[in-house]
Amino acid sequence: MAMSSASSNRVVLAAARPRAMPPPSSPRGLVLIAGLVVSLLSGSSHVAAGGHPDYADALGKAILFFQGQRSGQLPPDQAVTWRSNSGLSDGSSANVDLTGGYYDGGDNAKFGFPMAFTTTMLSWSVLEHGGKMGARVRDARAAVRWGADYLLKAATQTPGALYVGVGDPDADHRCWERPEDMDTPRTVYAVSASAPGSDVAGETAAALAAASMVFKAADRAYSRRLLAAARDVMEFAVRNQGKYSDVVGGNIGSYYQSYSGYKDELLWGSAWLLWATKNSSYLGYLYSLGESDSVDMFSWDNKLAGARVLLSRRALVNGDKTLEPFRQQAEDFFCRILPVSPSSTTRYTAGGLMHKSGYANLQYVASASFLLATYAKYMAVSKRTFSCESLAVTPRSLRALAKKQVDYILGVNPQGISYMVNFGARWPQRIHHRASSLPPVASHPAHIGCQEGFQSYFYSGAANPNVHTGAVVGGPDENDAFPDDRSDYARSEPTTYTNAPLVGCLAYLAGAYKS
Repeated sequence: MAMSSASSNRVVLAAARPRAMPPPSSPRGLVLIAGLVVSLLSGSSHVAAGGHPDYADALGKAILFFQGQRSGQLPPDQAVTWRSNSGLSDGSSANVDLTGGYYDGGDNAKFGFPMAFTTTMLSWSVLEHGGKMGARVRDARAAVRWGADYLLKAATQTPGALYVGVGDPDADHRCWERPEDMDTPRTVYAVSASAPGSDVAGETAAALAAASMVFKAADRAYSRRLLAAARDVMEFAVRNQGKYSDVVGGNIGSYYQSYSGYKDELLWGSAWLLWATKNSSYLGYLYSLGESDSVDMFSWDNKLAGARVLLSRRALVNGDKTLEPFRQQAEDFFCRILPVSPSSTTRYTAGGLMHKSGYANLQYVASASFLLATYAKYMAVSKRTFSCESLAVTPRSLRALAKKQVDYILGVNPQGISYMVNFGARWPQRIHHRASSLPPVASHPAHIGCQEGFQSYFYSGAANPNVHTGAVVGGPDENDAFPDDRSDYARSEPTTYTNAPLVGCLAYLAGAYKS
């Protein structure tokens, strides 16, 4: 799992030892036609007409990635065939069904907090930019549903409880084994009134509310179930306030601790429920939170920038003047990340990449790029411009920065390497990912033990046997250097919460720069 937030929210430990870190394609899978799947799984042209990266190809691959992260019983149309069923008894120790969902990164534990953020961002990608996805919107919706199905189980199986994790992350990190072989404890963790977790509950409510809108037209009954659960979980989050990492045992909370506290999740969850329900009571609660901190990053941990941009949608697109303070805060965020802004607090590498952290930096790049592209859309619709002191900012300003960051990820960088697996001429060969680095069950049916995986595969200098198409790794360091080293999880591990916002940004760019 690759985490990190705030400054450096993660304890650096060797790959074979537990490590603390801050933090999908779909049941219907990319199988609309056989040729499309073959194209996505194989190398393809990475430059479209006009000299831009082929954003549409990258989009399809970014969505396909989620199939390689699936836990549970895989569907018949699973296109990532080197994965097999896993975690089929998850939840049994608590007499509940917690099968399904996503592994967050290159390990085999399931963390509800980043999984919910992943589902929220996939949903927002579809809601905001689904019209630019073409036929791939079906696969994006299916990726949303794989996460939402799990979160719905986690939120509804036991009254008064929200299940927030499965597995023993410390034991998991002491092993290097396929999810199909994992034999470490599958401990179940939950929050409740006596063990509150407003952060994970607020994010789960956001995910369920966002997903309910994705399926509002396609599956109304499912949408209603998601929204009902979202309301209940949000009420739970408000009534039982506290950080889940303070009460959840087994170290599950320390891997994805909410360093920003939980008020940002209460704001985020309320913002999504305001959109999904149109109930003005959520508007009053938003103001009661009084969150006014300035921020220059958006992640699975800190949701303030995302919530403010989401609320700005209603201010700009719908003309709701009561939300003007959130618009102002959203624009302050952009002034803090634009490289030529007088008030910028964001560092950039010599090659032009936004640099927020030494750990999984591309997660911050992807999330910020999503907000840039999405706010540019709101500005264009409302014909808005704003200023960062002396700097005039237009929709084109934001779009240009989002494009530059995504282009860097896709290979327009000093190394000439794409940080998305199987996109472009050169891409990471030794990603930090258990399932990708170990032979598939089909070719190696014998069990691969906990330590055998390290000796035979983790320490090997060979390329991973399974190409995890669409996986975006942690990315280069502050000097634009990338070692392509499997043991370097800070730079070589992909995560679901990096790909999820990138899906929306790629869709936006695919629409803006058509081949």
